Amino acid sequence: MSKSNFNNNIKSNNKPMIVTLPNGPLYLINDREKKIIGNLENSKGEKLSNIQGIALCRCGASKNKPFCDGTHSIIGFSSKNSEDNGNKKINSKRRKSYVGKKITIHDNRKICSHAAECINNLPSVFRLNQRPWIDPDQETTATEKIIETIKKCPSGALSYSIDGIEYRNYDGKPLVKVSKDGPYLVSGGIELILGEVEFPEDVSREHYTLCRCGASSNKPFCDGTHSTINFKDDKN
Repeated sequence: MSKSNFNNNIKSNNKPMIVTLPNGPLYLINDREKKIIGNLENSKGEKLSNIQGIALCRCGASKNKPFCDGTHSIIGFSSKNSEDNGNKKINSKRRKSYVGKKITIHDNRKICSHAAECINNLPSVFRLNQRPWIDPDQETTATEKIIETIKKCPSGALSYSIDGIEYRNYDGKPLVKVSKDGPYLVSGGIELILGEVEFPEDVSREHYTLCRCGASSNKPFCDGTHSTINFKDDKN
């Protein structure tokens, strides 16, 4: 992202936002209004001001997780993906739709963080070891229960449609939660700026999960690889 584009995004509104820095951390901006920085002035004696933000580790190697300590530059972290085809698009298209009598469940395996909220809360519908693994008609009298379970999916991999209208975004307070040995759980409509990369059309802009182990094949989104590589963060 160029400096001018970055500044334009900063000035657009005062909501929290996350900026992905190339081969570097995630920059969480909590306040886009510039504030005076204490104990800092320029050569003219003028007080300096700046936006309020913090850098969050996404290489997986910081010794001060979840904060960035610069280790990404030492280990040569790359924000590019193994599936990068050079067309500036994130490969998120592994979405399937499971059509039921009352509700259609949409599932995108490419952005699933493997939080297992679905199979733990409603195993009769989300059947881990069966094919197809989702059966919307297993609980035909409990559409509300299916919806409640889908809303617990932190990654946005699950959404649903009723009468041809899809629901994937929900109301909530802006929050970034550091999950245990897993990704950043982002909710509440925090804007995600991907620089020169296009935002995938089939990914929720209201809630999503961002990789912090450094090994996702779909960065900046989590694809569940943290569990495969046994990523650990004992402090959080």
